[in-house]
Amino acid sequence: MLATYIQRGESLDCIPSEDVAAGDVVIRKALVGIAKLDIEASKPGALAVTGVYDVAKGDAAFEAGDKVYWNATDKIATATATDVYLGKATAAAIAADATVRILLNAPGA
Repeated sequence: MLATYIQRGESLDCIPSEDVAAGDVVIRKALVGIAKLDIEASKPGALAVTGVYDVAKGDAAFEAGDKVYWNATDKIATATATDVYLGKATAAAIAADATVRILLNAPGA
């Protein structure tokens, strides 16, 4: 057998090294997830890896379809390709907006 089905893949198990609050963006190398619920450090929890989310952003502006990245230091969505790929904008967001709506891990990074 070359592969065995495990789960649908809408969320992935996670055992974080520090507490994670609901809504936190969690990065594991190039894998990005968002905590739906609080997860205590060293306890199992789940990260959503699909779905549409409003995420905090800096002063970048986005059009629907634009690639969106995550700056883990500043904890904001950016348009900077050297940050970690987060997904694609599903709606326009002007520079003054506090959030951008994204399709998490949208294909075509």
